[in-house]
Amino acid sequence: MIPLAERMRPFSLDRYIGQTHLVGPEGVLRKAIAAGRLPSFILWGPPGVGKTTLARIIANELKIPFYSLSAINSGVKDIREAIEKAQKQRFFNAASPILFIDEIHRFSKSQQDSLLGAVEQGIVTLIGATTENPSFEVISALLSRCQVYVLEPLTQEQLVQLISDVLKHDGEFQNRSIIIDEYTKLLQYSGGDARKLLNALEIVGEAHPQQDLVITDELVTTTIQQNLIRYDKDGDQHYDIISAFIKAIRGSDPNGALYWLARMIEGGEEEKFICRRLIISASEDIGLANPNALLIATQAFQAVQAVGFPEARIIMAEAAIYLALSPKSNSAYSGISKALRIVKETGNLPVPLHLRNAPTQLMKSLGYGAKYDYAHDHSAHFAPQEYLPQGIEGTQLYEPQKNPTEQKAREKLKEWWHEKYGY
Repeated sequence: MIPLAERMRPFSLDRYIGQTHLVGPEGVLRKAIAAGRLPSFILWGPPGVGKTTLARIIANELKIPFYSLSAINSGVKDIREAIEKAQKQRFFNAASPILFIDEIHRFSKSQQDSLLGAVEQGIVTLIGATTENPSFEVISALLSRCQVYVLEPLTQEQLVQLISDVLKHDGEFQNRSIIIDEYTKLLQYSGGDARKLLNALEIVGEAHPQQDLVITDELVTTTIQQNLIRYDKDGDQHYDIISAFIKAIRGSDPNGALYWLARMIEGGEEEKFICRRLIISASEDIGLANPNALLIATQAFQAVQAVGFPEARIIMAEAAIYLALSPKSNSAYSGISKALRIVKETGNLPVPLHLRNAPTQLMKSLGYGAKYDYAHDHSAHFAPQEYLPQGIEGTQLYEPQKNPTEQKAREKLKEWWHEKYGY
């Protein structure tokens, strides 16, 4: 069955809810549609406020071809193919076909560059949709050729109106006797997102198929907690899934890592967020057992920014598998945690005189830098002196763990420091 959110998608401005500053009687987009002169533009606003719907309505109102791409699963090849199709359907003095790019902020610079010529020559009218500030996510050359229209979150009154429209016009709901006794929980679950609201309403309706139904806050809460299994970038499951992803890497399970990565990609998670977590995992969970892991994760972050979706998924998958298969050590994480704990407990311990800088004669006369033994003056570039403040001398913060790389480190530390740090 077609989801409720799709069934309720309006096809005319008269049925469109919200954004009156753009499509109301004096709205700039309504006037542009009436004049038949539509500029390329970017719709910037939170999820579920009607960006895709508005783009489709405009194409429908102007009766012009409409091509749609998602930045998550489209590449330069897809863009070129869409532009070629649009060019074949462009007629003299007719409005240019619309090329709609959903989540345009996910396109890399090269992907955005590939749109420039078609936009500049009027081959297509570009409509981009983004939840991110286009000033930061859209290249300046493309941004300068587009208007930017800001979409506002739907108000509670508009969301209630949407529910009312469902009960009046949707084939699955209009033939039942459904009363909304309380709206609070439905509106809370939506967070101003019309799609989330309709999904929640549909779940409640399907879970309770009786002809007569009274929807209360308690009914909504119970039903959704039992049935709403999805990835929510802004809810608890956002944190649960990234936690599962990191724990699969930490547990050396590439299959689990790939599954949770796929869940995040399908759920529309921001690739920068995923890549940042890979970098953190490389340093927290793998660390000195395989120092190359941090390099791989950092390079993956840079490559993902350069390439964009859909190919970015391959780069993130490669990095996730590499991290999962790497030997593990949290010695750096444990070491800095212990050091921070000691700093909080002991306060600002004075720097030993021999470790202090002595840029002036006065400082030298006070003993700053005196008795400092310059390591490079020794053949092995090592000088056995104290580097910790008085009161915590000999405290071991770094504990090499049992992996080949750190076993070598332990041997070297024991050679240098003998029993001082317990190595």
